Amino acid sequence: MSTVDISTDLISQCIGAAAALGTASFALVDATKAFGGGVSNCGFGEIEKVVASFFPPDEPRKIVNTQDVVPPLGLLQLLQTLRANWLNGTALEGQKAIAKSLLKLRFNTVNIQSYASATGMKVEVLMTLAEKIGRGASLTLPESDAWARFDLLLTAILDQGYERADQIYRNSAKAMSVVVSMVLAVFGFYIYEPTALSLGLGLIVGLAATPIAPIAKDLTSAISAGVKVAETFRK
Repeated sequence: MSTVDISTDLISQCIGAAAALGTASFALVDATKAFGGGVSNCGFGEIEKVVASFFPPDEPRKIVNTQDVVPPLGLLQLLQTLRANWLNGTALEGQKAIAKSLLKLRFNTVNIQSYASATGMKVEVLMTLAEKIGRGASLTLPESDAWARFDLLLTAILDQGYERADQIYRNSAKAMSVVVSMVLAVFGFYIYEPTALSLGLGLIVGLAATPIAPIAKDLTSAISAGVKVAETFRK
């Protein structure tokens, strides 16, 4: 076997080992979901913040007493429903649609002030819409335009919250995976050879393992293809 072939095999094995370590780290982080949602709780605060903007500041968000009755379509009930979908990993577009539907269900003359503050629309315009929708009356053309504008604003606000939450969740999962990967790598190197150099190598391998995991197959293939091209020119 040529020196180039040996080097290719060695590089491929190293990449494969790093990828396996990264995959194991992702799996361990994902397993934390069994304990109260684990890593899945990351990011939900952004959704809570956006949804809460459609409610009065004094609206209760947590159950103080186990015997407390949760009001229908109250902030607490909405957050419980949305959190269940978030932890269950429902498709993001589906979660946005559910949140939008729930907020529209509670659109009435009582909640107009909060909706006006959240969307920036005039209270008078939203009050007229709420009264007519509540009675089932037909909207005029200007009122239909106002309702469409409200719908777009609601969609944009929820989209911002959910996309930001998804970003925080993905970044948190990756960060936790890197930490787990580094701990596993350092532990493995320490068992093999308990020296400062081994610990340093363990940190480097653990740090690189997580980003390598999703692209390991393509990276190995690319290296092999590059070596084959080099061998062709050497002949």
